[in-house]
Amino acid sequence: MSTRHLCRIIVLQSLYQWSFWEYPQDKWKKFLEDNLEEFGSDIDEPEFARKLMSGVVENLDFIDSVIKRDTKHWPYEQISLLERNILRLAVYEIYFQNHDEVPLKVIINEAVILAKSFLGSSAAKFINGVLGTVYEEYIKEYNQQKRD
Repeated sequence: MSTRHLCRIIVLQSLYQWSFWEYPQDKWKKFLEDNLEEFGSDIDEPEFARKLMSGVVENLDFIDSVIKRDTKHWPYEQISLLERNILRLAVYEIYFQNHDEVPLKVIINEAVILAKSFLGSSAAKFINGVLGTVYEEYIKEYNQQKRD
């Protein structure tokens, strides 16, 4: 398993804990550090996990608005907590990650793998569909910004 994949798993677990406890602002760092210590002691780039987690937390309102926009036919409240956090992680990476470092298709593939691993194939299809729409909207916005 690659280090970055393990980082994403640890971040997903930490996001899940944080959201399960209803987003206590002072706890997300502790959840992440505890999980890094317990499950990622051999990770050679823990800063990648810290960057992902802090990025999702700092941009949560924007990320959730993107998810709500791109799940028009499925109420946001009905998306399971784990699916929601997989989407949050991927949307953060799509909008804020350096795509020379992590290509868009790798981000989507990683999210689908997480969904298959922890939720099953139907959730993976849902995640893939939503992120396909997010990807299309992101590309439209990116191209519009280039023209302006």
